[in-house]
Amino acid sequence: MSEQNTYRQVALVTGANKGIGRAAAEQLADLGMTVVIGARDPRRGEEAAAALREAGGDVHAVTLDVTEEDVVRAAAAWIEERFGHLDVLINNAGITGSGQVSPADATDQIPSGVDLDMVRSVFETNVFGVIAVTNAVLPLLRRSRAPRIVNVSSHAGSLTLNSDLDGPFAALLPSAAYSPSKSALTALTVQYAKELRKDGILVNAAAPGYVDTDSNNHTGFLTPAQGAAVLVRLATLGADGPTAGFFGEGGSIVW
Repeated sequence: MSEQNTYRQVALVTGANKGIGRAAAEQLADLGMTVVIGARDPRRGEEAAAALREAGGDVHAVTLDVTEEDVVRAAAAWIEERFGHLDVLINNAGITGSGQVSPADATDQIPSGVDLDMVRSVFETNVFGVIAVTNAVLPLLRRSRAPRIVNVSSHAGSLTLNSDLDGPFAALLPSAAYSPSKSALTALTVQYAKELRKDGILVNAAAPGYVDTDSNNHTGFLTPAQGAAVLVRLATLGADGPTAGFFGEGGSIVW
């Protein structure tokens, strides 16, 4: 059998045992990709993978805490040994820093009184974790025929939206942790896109919208499947697709 007939696209979605990440994993599996669910808790990761396999997907789980470099390297080595390459990386794992309180209502993130340790922990996952995972799997992405990286950002990271005193975000509480971490992530996305453009690796940031998840105590109005749609669209761009962009389901988002 020729390589053309045996090649199968492989996707890694971090933080994918629930919520938007799981929905993205399911949609990619429905498209025929082999999907690896990255999860800090191996039991929850395997439970999610088993449920998606039951639905017909080729889905696997790997233990992946994006804040632990040795765990990240081990996950990349497992993917290499099992599949030999990676076509899609969705950096979905993220934390708000305020538990299940929506970032819009997180009084503990107001800049003048914020706990620096909390800010560090948010950046450790939402920014540094993205760097760690991306760099660990880049050699595998370079073996892909159509490599794509999607970083899950947020409308809350838009400087334009946040600085508009008459805009839709004017009533939201100021944030010194979550929102700046997503601003940093979109900026980081541009820098990776700039570096990897020559290699044909398209790198974009996605804002899923206000999705009903644990992170906002299920106050969101979009389903995880609706939020995941833009991630999957960016993960399956054609060769002429955009790179260094920031997108929601409705199109480009202001920086």
